[in-house]
Amino acid sequence: MNTFMSELREHQTMIEQLASCAEQIETAAQLLISTLQQGGKILLCGNGGSAADCQHISAELVVRYRKTRKGLAAIALTTDTSILTAHANDCGFATVFARQVEAIGNPKDCLIAISTSGTSENILCAAQAALDNGLTVIGLTGNDGGELSKLVTLPIIVPSNVTARIQEAHILIGHWWCGEIEETFSVGSSS
Repeated sequence: MNTFMSELREHQTMIEQLASCAEQIETAAQLLISTLQQGGKILLCGNGGSAADCQHISAELVVRYRKTRKGLAAIALTTDTSILTAHANDCGFATVFARQVEAIGNPKDCLIAISTSGTSENILCAAQAALDNGLTVIGLTGNDGGELSKLVTLPIIVPSNVTARIQEAHILIGHWWCGEIEETFSVGSSS
């Protein structure tokens, strides 16, 4: 059995290794800021814990992270149960996010596609639909990046093969993005 301290050490080691992704993480923040400055939306999709991360990041942007500012256009494609269940029932689960990207995405938008393995079929389909419709796509993944890292505009591959550690890194990255975005759009800022 792992002790909490061994789990904590594993987490700390992986978080320190994120330094290898710093340039991509910072570039992604600028892409997201530019998306919003140009009147675009941030769309997010993922499964399971990654779906929860989509909702979490979207809420931080629409409501607030730390500062008072206007609401920002972010939509978690994981939240509309009628769309999710109708599409899964009528058309299959593989294209459940791609259909939403097709319906509401436009070339000013950016999709954050989250898959810890980089191999989730519905995330790959969403990323392809986004690219086909002219959206920028940021891929948040782990392991070796899977197919997602080869498909997206900007891949961010967390250097771990442990799902829990990858998800912990994803929310850290998402929180940092929210802070950078919020700094740009806060009351009293020049934007």
